[in-house]
Formats: sequence, C-alpha cells, structure tokens
Amino acid sequence: MFKDIIIGQYIPGNSPLHRMNAPIKIILTIFYIIILFFINNPISYLAFALYTFILVLVSKVPLKMILKGIRPMLWIFIFTAVVNLFMTPGETVWSIPIFKFTLNITSEGIIQGAKMLYRLFFLITGTSLLTLTTSPLQLTDGIETLLRPLSKIKVPSHEIAMMMTIAIRFIPTLAEETDKIMKAQTARGADFESGNIIRRAKAMVPLLIPLFVSAFRRADELATAMEARCYRGGMGRTKMKENKAGIIDLKGCTIFVIALLVLILLEILVEF
Repeated sequence: MFKDIIIGQYIPGNSPLHRMNAPIKIILTIFYIIILFFINNPISYLAFALYTFILVLVSKVPLKMILKGIRPMLWIFIFTAVVNLFMTPGETVWSIPIFKFTLNITSEGIIQGAKMLYRLFFLITGTSLLTLTTSPLQLTDGIETLLRPLSKIKVPSHEIAMMMTIAIRFIPTLAEETDKIMKAQTARGADFESGNIIRRAKAMVPLLIPLFVSAFRRADELATAMEARCYRGGMGRTKMKENKAGIIDLKGCTIFVIALLVLILLEILVEF
C-alpha cells in the first residue's frame, strides 16, 4: 500500500506540463485548489473533472498510476464520508439504531459526503500532477522564487524552499522504506492485518523504531553529501538555468483563465 503513494514522486518527460515554468505551475496549482472548493453545482463538477482529465492526458502521466496513488488514501475517504453522512443535519432518509443511540443518515449528509469525496479526489490528483511533472530541483527553485520577496524582511527563502522540497521528495522514499520493514517483520511472524483497529494500531508500533533510525540515517547521509559539495545555504548561490516564463507558460495560463471563466459562468448561470 505504502509504495503506491505518488505525492513527491517525479516522472521525467517532455510534455507541455513538464516544460512549464515551476513558479507558474505552483501558482496555478494553488488557484486550482481554491477553485475546487468554490464550485458548487453538478455541471461545474463535471467541467472541472473534464479539465483535470485533459491535464492528465497532456502531462502524459499514466492515468493508472494516478488512480493507483489514491489507494493509500482510502481510509481518509471512508472517514470523511462517514463523518459527513452522520454529522450533517437535515432530512433523515435512514436511521440505524446502535444500543441506546440512533444514527441518522440525511439527504444533506449524502450530498455533502459526495462533495467532499469529489474534492479530496481531485485535490490529490491536482497536487500529484505538480510533483509528477516537476523535478525536485525545479520545485525548490520555484518555491524560492515565490518566497524571494520575503527575503527583504530577513526570511530565509532558499532554506525554507529547500526544506519543503526535501520533505516532499522523501515522502515516497519513507513510504517505500515502511513497506519494506512491514514485509520483513511479516516474514518474521508479525501480523498487521488481523484483529480490530486498536490491535492493528499496536502492531504498527514496532515499525516506528526502525523507521526513525532509517530516516535519521538518510538525513545524516544527505547532510554529509551537501557538505561535501560545499553547500552553505542560499547566500551568493547562482543558477545554471534561471526561471523564465515562455510561450508555453503563456498558453498554459491562457487555458487556465478560460477554464476559470467557464466555471464562473456555470456557477452564475446554472442553478440547481
């Protein structure tokens, strides 16, 4: 399961999304997330899904890989759906008696749960496309470029960008390491599948020590490698490739603005 996490992975390629300027991709991704939580009618949801599907096709990232990356998030999806089903007030469509309590499923809860599942799905898909089509170095440069105005008030923009990128980059590495440790302990008789939730949670505790040891070891190796290459922070550093917007970035922004205007019109004109 852990090896299926796609957030933080990078797939080399030459698609239009791969060639876009990193700061612009980050800004467009932020607006993508904002729009996702503002649309509120079925036609807008359909148009947004179509736009995302086109982005996946343009990126040339296998759709199967993105769908596979949703699997580790299934527990979050289930928890979100259950909370919305039973906690949203409204017209009751089904009652489930449990001991002295009665859990009511409302029509509003079903609608709200469906909306939240939709938003979670496309939130993961959209943010994954950013890391899948942007190398860690480009991502660092992009975040640093966006944070550069804050350097005037002594904010270490380069160091913050470096930390954020390393954290994102090591998500799949730590997930793969966790999967290997689980398989090794399973071969020695550990059981992570049977029992209730509390028993499964207790079974996960022995994973923490080897996982922390592995994480600290990787951090020490990374620090040694950076020191061996004379890394001293962002002061006085130069770049072989500067972040410069081009024609492809202009085209990408134009398509995004058109999609945004279409969604706004749908929200205004289409009523449900």
